[in-house]
Amino acid sequence: MKIVTCFLLIFIIYGCERKELLPVTAQNLVEKIYSYQGEKAVLVNVWALWCKPCVEEFPMVVNLVNEWTDLEVIFVSVDFEEELKNVAGFLNKHYPRSVSYYKKQKDDDFINILNPNWSGGLPYTAIYSKEDGSLVDYWEGKKEESRFKESIQKALKP
Repeated sequence: MKIVTCFLLIFIIYGCERKELLPVTAQNLVEKIYSYQGEKAVLVNVWALWCKPCVEEFPMVVNLVNEWTDLEVIFVSVDFEEELKNVAGFLNKHYPRSVSYYKKQKDDDFINILNPNWSGGLPYTAIYSKEDGSLVDYWEGKKEESRFKESIQKALKP
């Protein structure tokens, strides 16, 4: 009985852990990307619950975290604030890390600061170099895992 009780307590404590969903501006995001310079390559994935391709590729992107120890994945939701409870629920179910972000800035400002060549289409993925934090690759729309891996490998090269 004690073993069952201990297992149940551990499950309740760790199974119910809530993920933190923090507001972010493009300026904050750029600072965060550069904070990993020399330590990790960074993959930024901008997504929304209402975007079917975003939700479809989400598990694959999450799995990339497990393949490289020197890769940081940053998810940024662009859902409306009234949807943040649903976003948090989705993240609790699908993303093992404790922190994720939601866009807290006007669309045009966010897009133009993050990448002036980005049209605003979703999902948007950008990969930054481990060595100097420079943009290695970016794309809009759902892509194959091989595209992600090729770009990550480029970002990890010195």
